[in-house]
Amino acid sequence: MTGVLRNEGDDRGTEPTREDVFHLLSNQRRRHTLHYLRQRDGERVDLRELSRQLSAWENGVPTDEITHRDRKTVYTALRQTHLPKMDDADVVDYDPDRGHVKPAEEFEDVEVYLDVVPEKEIPRSEYYLGLSAFAAALLAVAWVDVFPFDSLSDVTWAAIIVALFVVSAAVDTYYDSHRQLGTDGAPPDLPTQE
Repeated sequence: MTGVLRNEGDDRGTEPTREDVFHLLSNQRRRHTLHYLRQRDGERVDLRELSRQLSAWENGVPTDEITHRDRKTVYTALRQTHLPKMDDADVVDYDPDRGHVKPAEEFEDVEVYLDVVPEKEIPRSEYYLGLSAFAAALLAVAWVDVFPFDSLSDVTWAAIIVALFVVSAAVDTYYDSHRQLGTDGAPPDLPTQE
């Protein structure tokens, strides 16, 4: 990842590119790590605690049901691969000697990419474009007084259209609050690219 992974002595203040961030977030364990760190509000997290929680999410069981082997697999992958890569990107501060990790300077820059859009959902731009086309057609039909649309006034039709946009935006806002990494509970379902 050019621009994100830096050699020792490089300037760590370089902001990662969009492609670098997407590459970093392409791995489920790294996304789950960011999800957990967001839940912890910037606190330092022990690597054992992090690996236990990620293992629980990956296996779909409570943390007290995680086997040593399952946790160790996640622990090793985090310690050897994921956390060093995230530390190099300056997204997390990882201390391998103490086994601690916490959000770093660039963490906030990456957060903008963490909203989750489910695979089977219509993109918002297409939805609102379609809603706008429907509203324009409805207003046109009401304006030329085509039956049965002539039974309501143009102002009433306009109010109905505004209400459609308000309800759509409210539903969108509600679902957004449940599709973000860092919300309570397990991470939202995401397509995985290991």
